[in-house]
Amino acid sequence: MTRIVLHIDRLLLRGIDRNDAAAVAAGVEAELRRLLSTSVTDLSQQPDRRRIDAGRVDTGGDRGERFGAGLAGAIVRSIGQ
Repeated sequence: MTRIVLHIDRLLLRGIDRNDAAAVAAGVEAELRRLLSTSVTDLSQQPDRRRIDAGRVDTGGDRGERFGAGLAGAIVRSIGQ
């Protein structure tokens, strides 16, 4: 089993209210954990990246955990490229 350590130094989310930050963070964390534990992408072959642009994430206006989960999916997709 491979251990993945992910450190997010800064997560810049334009348009997210501070009151929604904890829910978004929980959604990102839970979905990253789920996706990376089942990912078929060989992360050991990926280059180190200082910045990942996840692009636009549309979750129908939700600014909580669902938004965080959508963001995590976009991050994992961009890593696999």
